[in-house]
Amino acid sequence: MTSVVRPDDPHAPTAPLPFFVYGTLRPGEVNHALFLRGRTVSQEPARLPDAALYAGPGYPYATDRPGSTVVGELITAAPGAYGRLLAELDLLEEYGGPGRPGNVYDRIAREALRPDGTRVLAWVYLASPLLARDLRESGTEIPGGDWFRR
Repeated sequence: MTSVVRPDDPHAPTAPLPFFVYGTLRPGEVNHALFLRGRTVSQEPARLPDAALYAGPGYPYATDRPGSTVVGELITAAPGAYGRLLAELDLLEEYGGPGRPGNVYDRIAREALRPDGTRVLAWVYLASPLLARDLRESGTEIPGGDWFRR
């Protein structure tokens, strides 16, 4: 079973978490260059279990879906860069806080898997509930959950 922690949860992590990125924030993509280059200490391949990936509108969106997997990277912020980076990524992803109706994405702490099977709690931006419903009903799923293979 996949572990999920919502940011408004009293058990939400207080220590900085890595970010699981799966679309335009992945190395080689435009938002990686704009937001992450020079501000991280590590990037490593990872997978997000129990999630599906959809193309657009406009950007890739991951949604919850048992049995599917999204391919991406775990990105660890450089010391001293975490707070500002978190705020900037929240703005980029149009995340205004837990449960806000205007959110495009929700930021959720969720377990990602390294290639060796090690589980790592990381922040991931998932499509907000209404958008996720629309994507599941009429969106274009990216087979294999890999933005680079679309």
